[in-house]
Amino acid sequence: MRFSTGTAAILACIWLQDGVEGFSTRSHPFSRTSAITKNSISDSKRSSTRISSTAVAEAVNGSQQTVAPPPEIRLNVPEKARTVISVCTSGTLCTSSHMEDIQGAPFGSFVDYVLDDKGNPVLLMNEMSMHTVNIQKAGPEGLVTLFAQLGGPTSSTGQASHGQDVSRCSVTGTISKIEPSAEDWDAIRMRYGIAHSYADQVMDSPKFHFYRLTPTRIYYVGGFGVSSEWVPPEEYKLATPDILAKEASSIMEKLNRDHADDLMLTAAQILDVNE
Repeated sequence: MRFSTGTAAILACIWLQDGVEGFSTRSHPFSRTSAITKNSISDSKRSSTRISSTAVAEAVNGSQQTVAPPPEIRLNVPEKARTVISVCTSGTLCTSSHMEDIQGAPFGSFVDYVLDDKGNPVLLMNEMSMHTVNIQKAGPEGLVTLFAQLGGPTSSTGQASHGQDVSRCSVTGTISKIEPSAEDWDAIRMRYGIAHSYADQVMDSPKFHFYRLTPTRIYYVGGFGVSSEWVPPEEYKLATPDILAKEASSIMEKLNRDHADDLMLTAAQILDVNE
Protein backbone atom coordinates (compact mmCIF):
# COMPACT_ATOMS: atom_id res chain seq x y z
CA MET A 1 0.00 0.00 0.00
CA ARG A 2 1.35 3.45 -0.95
CA PHE A 3 0.50 6.83 0.48
CA SER A 4 1.82 10.34 -0.01
CA THR A 5 4.74 11.86 1.84
CA GLY A 6 2.40 14.44 3.33
CA THR A 7 0.10 11.76 4.64
CA ALA A 8 2.97 9.87 6.22
CA ALA A 9 4.41 12.95 7.88
CA ILE A 10 1.05 14.15 9.18
CA LEU A 11 0.07 10.76 10.54
CA ALA A 12 3.47 10.33 12.16
CA CYS A 13 3.31 13.74 13.81
CA ILE A 14 -0.24 13.16 15.03
CA TRP A 15 0.77 9.73 16.32
CA LEU A 16 3.55 11.08 18.54
CA GLN A 17 1.90 14.34 19.53
CA ASP A 18 0.72 14.70 23.13
CA GLY A 19 -3.00 14.20 23.62
CA VAL A 20 -5.09 17.34 23.40
CA GLU A 21 -7.16 16.71 26.48
CA GLY A 22 -4.38 16.21 28.98
CA PHE A 23 -1.22 16.62 26.93
CA SER A 24 -0.12 13.24 28.32
CA THR A 25 -0.17 9.64 27.18
CA ARG A 26 -2.88 8.75 29.66
CA SER A 27 -5.39 10.91 27.75
CA HIS A 28 -4.05 10.42 24.23
CA PRO A 29 -6.92 10.38 21.69
CA PHE A 30 -5.75 6.99 20.41
CA SER A 31 -5.96 5.38 23.83
CA ARG A 32 -9.57 4.40 23.40
CA THR A 33 -10.23 3.99 19.69
CA SER A 34 -7.01 3.32 17.85
CA ALA A 35 -6.67 0.19 15.78
CA ILE A 36 -3.20 -0.30 17.35
CA THR A 37 -3.05 -1.67 20.86
CA LYS A 38 -1.76 0.37 23.77
CA ASN A 39 0.88 -2.23 24.55
CA SER A 40 2.28 -1.95 21.05
CA ILE A 41 2.47 1.80 21.39
CA SER A 42 4.23 1.80 24.74
CA ASP A 43 6.74 -0.85 23.64
CA SER A 44 7.67 1.08 20.53
CA LYS A 45 7.94 4.66 21.79
CA ARG A 46 11.27 6.20 20.99
CA SER A 47 13.28 8.06 23.61
CA SER A 48 13.52 10.99 21.24
CA THR A 49 10.52 13.13 20.38
CA ARG A 50 11.82 13.79 16.89
CA ILE A 51 11.16 11.73 13.78
CA SER A 52 14.06 11.11 11.44
CA SER A 53 13.41 12.59 8.02
CA THR A 54 15.36 9.68 6.57
CA ALA A 55 12.94 7.21 8.13
CA VAL A 56 9.96 9.05 6.65
CA ALA A 57 11.57 9.10 3.21
CA GLU A 58 12.41 5.41 3.36
CA ALA A 59 8.89 4.51 4.41
CA VAL A 60 7.37 6.38 1.51
CA ASN A 61 9.62 5.81 -1.48
CA GLY A 62 12.78 4.02 -0.37
CA SER A 63 14.89 7.15 -0.56
CA GLN A 64 18.09 7.23 1.53
CA GLN A 65 18.45 11.00 1.26
CA THR A 66 19.15 12.68 4.59
CA VAL A 67 17.66 16.10 5.21
CA ALA A 68 17.38 18.37 8.21
CA PRO A 69 15.34 16.88 11.07
CA PRO A 70 11.79 18.19 11.50
CA PRO A 71 10.96 20.64 14.31
CA GLU A 72 9.99 19.48 17.78
CA ILE A 73 6.43 18.15 17.69
CA ARG A 74 5.72 18.09 21.41
CA LEU A 75 4.36 21.23 23.03
CA ASN A 76 6.39 22.83 25.80
CA VAL A 77 4.63 23.93 29.00
CA PRO A 78 4.03 27.58 27.95
CA GLU A 79 2.55 26.33 24.67
CA LYS A 80 0.31 23.90 26.55
CA ALA A 81 -0.91 26.66 28.84
CA ARG A 82 -1.54 29.00 25.91
CA THR A 83 -3.38 26.20 24.10
CA VAL A 84 -5.72 25.57 27.04
CA ILE A 85 -6.58 29.26 27.37
CA SER A 86 -6.99 29.58 23.58
CA VAL A 87 -9.22 26.52 23.14
CA CYS A 88 -11.48 27.46 26.04
CA THR A 89 -13.87 30.36 25.55
CA SER A 90 -15.38 30.33 29.04
CA GLY A 91 -14.13 29.77 32.55
CA THR A 92 -14.47 30.66 36.21
CA LEU A 93 -13.49 34.16 37.25
CA CYS A 94 -12.44 34.35 40.88
CA THR A 95 -12.67 37.73 42.60
CA SER A 96 -12.43 38.82 46.22
CA SER A 97 -15.86 39.35 47.77
CA HIS A 98 -16.76 42.71 49.28
CA MET A 99 -20.10 41.57 50.64
CA GLU A 100 -20.73 41.98 54.33
CA ASP A 101 -20.01 38.83 56.38
CA ILE A 102 -17.95 37.23 53.57
CA GLN A 103 -15.59 40.10 52.83
CA GLY A 104 -12.33 38.84 51.37
CA ALA A 105 -13.72 35.38 50.58
CA PRO A 106 -13.09 33.98 47.05
CA PHE A 107 -16.08 34.54 44.79
CA GLY A 108 -16.37 32.48 41.60
CA SER A 109 -18.40 33.44 38.55
CA PHE A 110 -18.87 31.71 35.21
CA VAL A 111 -17.70 34.08 32.46
CA ASP A 112 -17.05 34.10 28.72
CA TYR A 113 -13.89 35.52 27.20
CA VAL A 114 -11.69 35.84 24.13
CA LEU A 115 -7.96 36.52 23.82
CA ASP A 116 -6.21 39.56 22.46
CA ASP A 117 -3.08 39.29 20.30
CA LYS A 118 -0.86 38.84 23.38
CA GLY A 119 -2.98 36.07 24.86
CA ASN A 120 -4.58 38.30 27.50
CA PRO A 121 -8.16 37.24 28.33
CA VAL A 122 -10.79 39.85 27.47
CA LEU A 123 -14.18 39.69 29.19
CA LEU A 124 -17.46 41.47 28.47
CA MET A 125 -19.11 42.15 31.84
CA ASN A 126 -22.23 43.82 33.15
CA GLU A 127 -21.43 46.61 35.58
CA MET A 128 -24.13 45.25 37.92
CA SER A 129 -22.68 41.71 38.10
CA MET A 130 -21.29 40.74 41.49
CA HIS A 131 -17.82 39.96 40.07
CA THR A 132 -17.73 43.37 38.37
CA VAL A 133 -18.67 45.07 41.63
CA ASN A 134 -15.89 43.16 43.40
CA ILE A 135 -13.38 44.25 40.74
CA GLN A 136 -14.40 47.90 40.99
CA LYS A 137 -14.16 47.91 44.79
CA ALA A 138 -10.78 46.16 44.74
CA GLY A 139 -9.26 48.96 42.68
CA PRO A 140 -6.67 48.82 39.88
CA GLU A 141 -4.21 46.78 41.94
CA GLY A 142 -6.74 44.11 42.88
CA LEU A 143 -5.98 40.59 41.67
CA VAL A 144 -8.36 38.16 39.99
CA THR A 145 -7.92 34.63 38.66
CA LEU A 146 -9.44 33.10 35.54
CA PHE A 147 -9.63 29.31 35.61
CA ALA A 148 -10.18 27.36 32.37
CA GLN A 149 -10.27 23.61 31.79
CA LEU A 150 -10.41 21.54 28.64
CA GLY A 151 -13.57 19.54 28.10
CA GLY A 152 -17.20 20.14 28.98
CA PRO A 153 -18.84 23.54 28.46
CA THR A 154 -15.64 25.55 29.00
CA SER A 155 -13.85 24.59 25.79
CA SER A 156 -14.49 23.98 22.11
CA THR A 157 -12.75 20.60 21.81
CA GLY A 158 -16.07 18.84 21.39
CA GLN A 159 -15.18 16.23 23.99
CA ALA A 160 -16.87 15.73 27.34
CA SER A 161 -14.95 16.51 30.49
CA HIS A 162 -13.24 13.64 32.29
CA GLY A 163 -13.02 15.10 35.78
CA GLN A 164 -9.50 15.95 36.82
CA ASP A 165 -7.91 13.98 33.98
CA VAL A 166 -7.76 17.00 31.66
CA SER A 167 -5.45 19.97 31.22
CA ARG A 168 -6.33 23.18 33.01
CA CYS A 169 -4.85 26.59 33.59
CA SER A 170 -5.22 29.43 36.09
CA VAL A 171 -4.35 32.95 34.99
CA THR A 172 -3.89 35.42 37.85
CA GLY A 173 -3.39 39.13 37.31
CA THR A 174 -4.87 42.61 37.33
CA ILE A 175 -7.95 43.50 35.35
CA SER A 176 -8.92 46.85 33.89
CA LYS A 177 -11.64 48.33 31.72
CA ILE A 178 -10.81 48.70 28.01
CA GLU A 179 -11.61 52.12 26.60
CA PRO A 180 -13.01 52.55 23.05
CA SER A 181 -9.81 54.44 22.21
CA ALA A 182 -7.76 51.25 22.65
CA GLU A 183 -5.76 50.29 19.57
CA ASP A 184 -7.31 46.83 19.38
CA TRP A 185 -10.87 47.91 20.21
CA ASP A 186 -12.36 46.93 16.85
CA ALA A 187 -10.51 43.60 16.81
CA ILE A 188 -11.79 42.77 20.31
CA ARG A 189 -15.38 43.54 19.37
CA MET A 190 -15.13 41.41 16.25
CA ARG A 191 -13.53 38.46 18.07
CA TYR A 192 -16.04 38.56 20.88
CA GLY A 193 -18.97 38.75 18.49
CA ILE A 194 -17.69 35.72 16.57
CA ALA A 195 -16.96 33.64 19.67
CA HIS A 196 -20.14 34.55 21.56
CA SER A 197 -23.25 35.11 19.46
CA TYR A 198 -25.15 37.01 22.16
CA ALA A 199 -22.47 39.70 22.40
CA ASP A 200 -23.76 41.77 19.47
CA GLN A 201 -26.96 42.37 21.41
CA VAL A 202 -25.29 43.76 24.52
CA MET A 203 -21.81 45.07 23.73
CA ASP A 204 -23.15 48.51 22.81
CA SER A 205 -25.17 48.78 26.00
CA PRO A 206 -23.85 51.41 28.45
CA LYS A 207 -24.10 48.78 31.20
CA PHE A 208 -21.63 46.40 29.54
CA HIS A 209 -17.90 46.96 29.30
CA PHE A 210 -14.86 45.06 28.07
CA TYR A 211 -12.17 44.21 30.61
CA ARG A 212 -8.65 42.98 29.95
CA LEU A 213 -6.88 40.58 32.33
CA THR A 214 -3.11 41.15 32.35
CA PRO A 215 -1.38 38.04 33.75
CA THR A 216 1.17 38.26 36.55
CA ARG A 217 1.23 34.52 37.36
CA ILE A 218 0.07 31.52 35.32
CA TYR A 219 -0.31 27.99 36.65
CA TYR A 220 -0.67 25.00 34.33
CA VAL A 221 -1.81 21.50 35.35
CA GLY A 222 -1.54 18.67 32.82
CA GLY A 223 -4.17 16.47 34.45
CA PHE A 224 -4.64 14.17 37.42
CA GLY A 225 -1.25 12.85 38.53
CA VAL A 226 0.47 14.79 35.73
CA SER A 227 3.12 17.42 36.30
CA SER A 228 2.11 21.00 37.04
CA GLU A 229 4.19 24.10 36.61
CA TRP A 230 4.21 27.87 36.97
CA VAL A 231 4.56 29.55 33.58
CA PRO A 232 6.31 32.93 33.30
CA PRO A 233 3.91 35.46 31.71
CA GLU A 234 6.61 36.48 29.22
CA GLU A 235 6.94 32.90 27.95
CA TYR A 236 3.17 32.50 27.83
CA LYS A 237 2.87 35.67 25.77
CA LEU A 238 5.40 34.42 23.21
CA ALA A 239 4.05 30.85 23.08
CA THR A 240 2.15 29.59 20.06
CA PRO A 241 -0.99 27.55 20.80
CA ASP A 242 -1.58 24.22 19.07
CA ILE A 243 -3.47 25.16 15.90
CA LEU A 244 -5.06 21.69 15.67
CA ALA A 245 -6.28 21.55 19.27
CA LYS A 246 -9.86 22.54 18.51
CA GLU A 247 -10.16 20.00 15.70
CA ALA A 248 -8.02 17.20 17.11
CA SER A 249 -10.92 15.15 18.47
CA SER A 250 -12.75 15.03 15.13
CA ILE A 251 -9.48 14.37 13.28
CA MET A 252 -8.64 11.45 15.54
CA GLU A 253 -12.15 10.06 15.27
CA LYS A 254 -12.01 10.14 11.48
CA LEU A 255 -8.51 8.63 11.31
CA ASN A 256 -9.46 5.77 13.62
CA ARG A 257 -12.74 5.14 11.82
CA ASP A 258 -11.72 5.46 8.17
CA HIS A 259 -7.94 4.92 7.99
CA ALA A 260 -7.09 1.93 10.16
CA ASP A 261 -4.95 0.37 7.42
CA ASP A 262 -2.96 3.58 6.91
CA LEU A 263 -2.42 3.90 10.66
CA MET A 264 -1.16 0.33 10.85
CA LEU A 265 1.19 0.87 7.93
CA THR A 266 2.47 4.14 9.39
CA ALA A 267 3.13 2.51 12.73
CA ALA A 268 4.88 -0.47 11.14
CA GLN A 269 7.07 1.46 8.70
CA ILE A 270 7.91 4.60 10.68
CA LEU A 271 7.57 3.60 14.31
CA ASP A 272 8.66 -0.04 13.94
CA VAL A 273 5.48 -1.30 15.59
CA ASN A 274 4.47 -4.86 14.82
CA GLU A 275 0.90 -6.01 15.22
